Amino acid sequence: MDFVFIIKSIFVILLYIIKYFGRMASNVKIDDLNWKILKCLQQNGRESFANIGREIGLTPPAVAERVKKMEDVGILQGYNAKVSHSLTGHHLKAIITLRAFMGKLKPFLSIVTTYKEVINCYRITGNENIVMEVVLKDQFHLEKFIDKLIKYGETRTHIILSNVISNAPIERGDF
Repeated sequence: MDFVFIIKSIFVILLYIIKYFGRMASNVKIDDLNWKILKCLQQNGRESFANIGREIGLTPPAVAERVKKMEDVGILQGYNAKVSHSLTGHHLKAIITLRAFMGKLKPFLSIVTTYKEVINCYRITGNENIVMEVVLKDQFHLEKFIDKLIKYGETRTHIILSNVISNAPIERGDF
C-alpha cells in the first residue's frame, strides 16, 4: 500500500513539473520589446541592461526581467566571444563534409567532440552525413586532419576564402 502511494505521489509531482515548465515556456512571448532586446544582445552580448533600456524605452530592471525569462525558457542560450582564427595561428578555415561508411557514423559522432580543429559540426540530410567547420594551422595540418577522418568515411574539403555573412542576427520574420 505504501509503495503504491509513493508511486502515485511521484507521478503527481512529475505531472506538476511538466505542467509548470510547459506554462513557463508559454509565458514568455517574443513580443516587439523582446525582439528589440534580442537584437541588441545579438549585436553586443555584453551590452548593459541600462543601455538596452535607454534604446528601447524600458527600465534596466524590466530589461533584466525579460532577459532572465528568455534565458529560463531557452530563447537566449548563452553569450559568446568572437575570436579571430587567423590571429590565434589558425590560418586555414575549411568546411569538410563526411559521408560515413556503413557502421562508422556512431563511432565518428563519439570521437568528433575530441577534435580541437572542429568549431562547428552538424549532422545533415543528403548524400553526406556530416558538415564540419574547422580551423587549421596550414595545409599540412589539413592533410593530417583528413587522414584522421578517412577511416570513418569519404570526405570533401572546401577552403573558406572569406566570410560573406557570419553570425547574422536572428530577426523577427513573417515567413
